Amino acid sequence: MSNRPAIIAITASALPIARRIADAVGGVVHARATLGAEDCESFSETADHLRALFLAGTPIVGVCAAGILVRALAPVILQKQAEPPVLAASEDGRQIIPLLGGHRGANDLARRIGKALGIQPAVTTAGDLKLGLALDAPPDGWRLERADHAKDVMAAILNGAATTVTNPADWMAPLVDAANVIARRPDDATDEGPALVEVEGFEPLIYRRQTLMLGVGCARNCSPDELIALCGRTLAENGRAEAEVAAVVSIDVKSDEAAVHALARHLGVSARFFDAATLETLTPKLANPSEVVFAEVGCHGVAEASALAAAGPETVLEIEKAKSANATVAAAVWDRATQAGMARGRLSLVGIGPGHAASRTPEASRFIAEADTLVGYGLYIDLIGRAAAGKAIHTFPLGGEEDRCRFALEEAGKGRNVALICSGDSGIYAMGALVFELLDRPQDDGGVTEAARRVDVISAPGVTALQAASAKVGAMIGHDFCAISLSDLLTPRDAIVRRIEAAARGDFVIAFYNPVSRKRRTLLAEARDILLTARPAETPVLLASDLGRPNETLRVRTLETLSVDEVDMLTVVLVGSSETRQFRSGDQNSGADGIRIYTPRGYAAKRARGDQP
Repeated sequence: MSNRPAIIAITASALPIARRIADAVGGVVHARATLGAEDCESFSETADHLRALFLAGTPIVGVCAAGILVRALAPVILQKQAEPPVLAASEDGRQIIPLLGGHRGANDLARRIGKALGIQPAVTTAGDLKLGLALDAPPDGWRLERADHAKDVMAAILNGAATTVTNPADWMAPLVDAANVIARRPDDATDEGPALVEVEGFEPLIYRRQTLMLGVGCARNCSPDELIALCGRTLAENGRAEAEVAAVVSIDVKSDEAAVHALARHLGVSARFFDAATLETLTPKLANPSEVVFAEVGCHGVAEASALAAAGPETVLEIEKAKSANATVAAAVWDRATQAGMARGRLSLVGIGPGHAASRTPEASRFIAEADTLVGYGLYIDLIGRAAAGKAIHTFPLGGEEDRCRFALEEAGKGRNVALICSGDSGIYAMGALVFELLDRPQDDGGVTEAARRVDVISAPGVTALQAASAKVGAMIGHDFCAISLSDLLTPRDAIVRRIEAAARGDFVIAFYNPVSRKRRTLLAEARDILLTARPAETPVLLASDLGRPNETLRVRTLETLSVDEVDMLTVVLVGSSETRQFRSGDQNSGADGIRIYTPRGYAAKRARGDQP
């Protein structure tokens, strides 16, 4: 699922038109927190929020002055081909202007908004204005070979150069009507043939219909280069071009095969997969059925059967199976009515940080936006707010961690894009390690199915509690530190005590996670007493609770005055080393009532030794 557009309202007067635009394009209104709009995503710092959305790939429609968007996004505008659409709309709803990504969705989004508001969008891209189309962005179902040539050819056409369009497609009608363009259709031209745009002195632009479903099979760990070379050679020998490929298709046991995905990336198309039972039904239509293949994977052909399954029930093979030492390829013409096959499932391990959207990384936001299914502890799902809208949501209670991770993997094994939501960082006292443990565990010993083992597992690191807490008061983890969980549900109590004693001897700054629960109240006090034998009683201690949430509290104590009664399950306890220092700043709104805490790395000693000027 692609990102839903974020409709930005900075002022109260922008809210009405922002809501109208959101309704028209299926977007989400993001409003400044000071507006108190409870039905909207809220943000505090406009520029920071805009940059985070942009880096996450979210389309942006700012109901504000265009200059606000330009100044906010200028530092992060790096790659034209990857930027999301950015548009500016006036508060009175009379203007909608695509600013970035015109040919990557902004112009189309502007037209949709313009239609809903009854206005003409202010599209400024030259091709759209003068030619009525963008030659570098053909419509779905078409592919431009050598897209890097389009810019110069478009400029020449716009400057009045004589142009010939051979075998024009219907979508090229605005170009054909231009005064300096001649259209020709050779006698041997077909509706399936390429369309050419030619200007003297330039390489021709060749547009091909994406009509081929490319079925492939290969041995495990086949070289991507071998599969890519086989496909390119086979297409060329049969008079077909790589640009005609609509998708790469194969059997589901190859959904995690690197070579198959490398081929799909090379061709710029998706990879889709079918189970053996579906492919076996197509055996009567195969040109080269194989008992060897049947014995191996449960169907009489992979490349040919996959191409036929994807192309549609009435199609026949266009290219019979060709093979190399470790790979096979075949092709069939797509009927365009079939949307069969399954994508490779993806499980994103998403750390959302302390919870507030501002502390979420752009990558985490992008993974959430792209997911069609969210899995997690209910509180964590609630923390991501309206970013969860329109997605399938599955919540699990505390104590159900293994069920949660197994469910997420199995759902991804069905071809879904699943985000497993964790607080902090998914790999630190969260679900990341358990996911990989389930993948590593044999299925008959509580592991997951083979389909779940083939999913693409990726991680988005998050800001964990110890980082957030340290940052709130300064740089408490500015030197060597460690983290210890005081929960003895999964770790023996004796092991926890040994780790505390080792950290005490090593004089680490220590972050205590899971410090207490309703039933577990003694380990934190024991840890305090152990540490008091190794570091000063006045060692700073930070109690940070509900970080990034409305009830956030920061309390500074000393090791000697640390009381278990002040700590709950939502508190992370940071204990300084013997070198940790604190001072009170003039700003009482910073840190914990103006207290700043840091752990020096030794620069003062270095200066004293004369190691630096």
